[in-house]
Amino acid sequence: MIPLETAFEALITSFVENSVGQVDHFLNDDLSRHLREQLMLLFREKQMKVAGVGNNAKLHYDQLVRSDVIYWLDRTHNNPYENIFFDLMDAFVEYLNRTCYTGVTSYEFHYAYYDQGSFYKRHLDRFRDNKSRAFSMIMYLNEDWQAGDGGELVIYHEDHAQRISPLGGKCVFFKSDELEHEVLLNHKPRMSITGWLRRN
Repeated sequence: MIPLETAFEALITSFVENSVGQVDHFLNDDLSRHLREQLMLLFREKQMKVAGVGNNAKLHYDQLVRSDVIYWLDRTHNNPYENIFFDLMDAFVEYLNRTCYTGVTSYEFHYAYYDQGSFYKRHLDRFRDNKSRAFSMIMYLNEDWQAGDGGELVIYHEDHAQRISPLGGKCVFFKSDELEHEVLLNHKPRMSITGWLRRN
């Protein structure tokens, strides 16, 4: 198991070098398994909701843009493994603010489930009328993901497109207002926790 601060520093270093931070095994195997099981339980019980595009009055639903379903995480749900995840996020935000002076004050995360044949077209994570989202984070919960399974995250830099396979335990980290990205069509169910670190 990677020490927490080693994983945090690797994520931040790769972000500084490439505008996209990546680290494998950010979520350990045991936590990934429990979170994946919880996500699948929520999906089977039909508690996950169709994901929208936009926010507040501009929120709308367009299956031609994105076709995943989501469930927002909250400590008040009192799920022990989700609370372990929140403890990890608290530690990361504290480390990020202490070492990089980012001024992050809060966060929001949801489960995302892409059933076979799902996708999310190219987009930017920051809303036009709300600049609170500072950094985007994605942590994958998939088991035994193979190259032919699709579902890659494509991040569009100025001079190239970067493809990232959604391997279980991997974390991806980038600025919410800088890099457009999309999720390519997947050929088997694809699971993650996705969210944003926010400033007031």
